[in-house]
Amino acid sequence: MKKSSLPPPLSLLIQGYGSDGQGVAHLPDGMTCFVDQALQGETCLVQLDKVGKTCAWGHVLEVQTPSPARLEPDCPHYGACGGCALRHMTYAEELEFKRQKVESCLTRIGGCDTQVSVIYGSENTFRYRNKVQFPISGSSVGFYAARTHRVTDVEDCLLQPELCARLRQALKEYMNAYQVPAYDERTGTGLLRHLYIRTNQVGESLCCLLCNGRSLPWEEELVNALRKAEPSLKGIILGINERKTNVILGGSYRTLWGENHLMDEMRGLSFRLSVPSFYQVNTPQAEVLYGLALDLAALTEEETAVDLYCGIGTITLCLAQQAKRVIGAEIVPQAIEDARENALRNGLSNVEFFCGDAADIAARLAQEGIRPHVITVDPPRKGLAEEVAASIAQMAPERLVYVSCDPATLARDVKRFSQLGYRLQKAVAVDLFPRTPHVETVALLTK
Repeated sequence: MKKSSLPPPLSLLIQGYGSDGQGVAHLPDGMTCFVDQALQGETCLVQLDKVGKTCAWGHVLEVQTPSPARLEPDCPHYGACGGCALRHMTYAEELEFKRQKVESCLTRIGGCDTQVSVIYGSENTFRYRNKVQFPISGSSVGFYAARTHRVTDVEDCLLQPELCARLRQALKEYMNAYQVPAYDERTGTGLLRHLYIRTNQVGESLCCLLCNGRSLPWEEELVNALRKAEPSLKGIILGINERKTNVILGGSYRTLWGENHLMDEMRGLSFRLSVPSFYQVNTPQAEVLYGLALDLAALTEEETAVDLYCGIGTITLCLAQQAKRVIGAEIVPQAIEDARENALRNGLSNVEFFCGDAADIAARLAQEGIRPHVITVDPPRKGLAEEVAASIAQMAPERLVYVSCDPATLARDVKRFSQLGYRLQKAVAVDLFPRTPHVETVALLTK
């Protein structure tokens, strides 16, 4: 529907939340309407922006009866930047939205009657992220506006450590001083694509510049500028990504100065973090998440466990402290190198790692007749491929512990497993991403 033919503003009762935290209302004809920054229980004057065949979208012109959970957003970039979506509500309201979201997905998509009665909130909702990836476009270094690839310049982000703002500003000054062009997605030209920063719990940082080329002009000057801006830096790396793609990380890396990794500790274990290694962005909450996964795994020292999508071995090594034997699998070669080093560093000799696609590794283990008592999975947002689920069922573990960052794909996979002889016993939500709509879930399925 064209803007000129959109109806006049409507007074609507907000009856619930959509998957991204938008308010959900119903138009007079019964059509569902998603309303940005509207809270459950409010009556709002809403201007429709788009009316589709099955649903509509709108924004709030006036909050006529505000919810007691409404807050004045505390970030000047809120609404323009697509990073946060929930800064207009109290944290208690956010947690309830996320708990409902997980339970609703498991009911509607998964066909389960399992209640999600608990969500573990984050003690800290500010500056909790240990990793940031700033896209670079033109003269802007910031974040994409919601549902676009248009970069909004963000001077400071309340989810990131303050050092990220200092490094971002130093990079902008270097780009201006030496006329270093940003990458252009449309033409495939330009150099700087992303600024990547990783931190650990003792305040050290690692900086990686993702580049459409094998070098940058005035590299020594860049290194000096970044080091001067942030004394906590342990290393500066150039990541080479010459592909015409929106994938962030490159295929190879060159150290410009210092170390090519950081060290961090979680649940009493020491981990080596290189640029491409997966590591949960909220370390204290990751400890809660993994603790719940271990509780559900309920391992004895006589059992075997398999950890698919193991990354640098965070869950794998935690399992190895409680199992007789653990096998980890991961497709990223450098992550497997880190995982093996992490096992040696922590003195764990009952664990082995394989590099390869989860489907291939799972099929191979099944063909070799390996029958683990427990399998853990922590897949990407798209969830498990059908062949991975089939291979897991073929190995016939007694218990499957599924860590998920998307309750919708978790629910889809739970339904698949129900057809393979597994039943969802328990699901617990954990908030690793305060002020965003994302939520983690750890679920136990039994044979």
